[in-house]
This record gives sequence, structure tokens and C-alpha cells, in this order.
Amino acid sequence: MTIDFSDLRQKLRERECKLTPQRQMVLQVFIDNRDKHLSAEDVHNIVHQQSNDIGLATVYRTLELLSELDVLQKLDFGDGRSRYELNETSTPHHHHHLICLDCGTVIEFEDDLMDDLENIIAKNSNFKIVDHQVKFYGYCHECTIKRGD
Repeated sequence: MTIDFSDLRQKLRERECKLTPQRQMVLQVFIDNRDKHLSAEDVHNIVHQQSNDIGLATVYRTLELLSELDVLQKLDFGDGRSRYELNETSTPHHHHHLICLDCGTVIEFEDDLMDDLENIIAKNSNFKIVDHQVKFYGYCHECTIKRGD
């Protein structure tokens, strides 16, 4: 998905908000770092290098707003920090995550073997499933070597 700024402006207008330079700067961080899962602090550090007048609170509010507008996807990897990434698809089953317990590296993978299981669960439980998330926790290759496993 390419970010359509006119569509974003319309979504913001509907919420009686504007596409401020600060919001645009925060969004640009995600466009420039598509492969990363960034926390508010990560984003603040990046935008602070470009402009000293963006506070951490502004970054937090912007991330929440862009998440509510489905421009960003908010992720919880169980480390106490919300992370965000561009919501680049309209379908919920786009990718899943491998999370290293030592270094915190997050690796995306797209093998979605859960579809068959999801269909069976939905049918057997008479439950309409609209989304799922898969997160595997373990150790990346580099940390496995360091650990001697």
C-alpha cells in the first residue's frame, strides 16, 4: 500500500484533525523504515534529529491517532513497549513475527499455515474469526551462537 496523503487528510478531516508537519514527519519515519517495528521512543529519536521542537508526547499522540485511522498497526511483543509498523494491507493476515528473547530482534515471516486451522476452529465453534496474530518467541541465529545452543 502506498500512503495516499489526500486520503489521510480526508480521514483526519473527518475526525476534525489536520495533517500537521509533525504528523507528516512521524509518518515519514515509517515510510522510510518499512521493515522496522518502531516504538514511540525510536520514532522520537529519529524525528528529533530533524526537528528539536517535536516532543515525545506529540509522538505518542500521533502514533495513537495514526493507529486509530488504520494507517499504522500497533503491535505488542510482550516487552512492555508498543511498537508500530505501516499497515500496508487491507487484509488482516499479512505476516507474523519471530521475536528474539535476548536481543529483541523482530523478524517477519509470511508463511500463514494458520488459515486451515482457523477455518476448522470457526466451523467447529460456530465463530466468525476476523483476524489472528502469531508470535514465536525464541533466539535469533546470532544469539543462539552466543548462547552456545
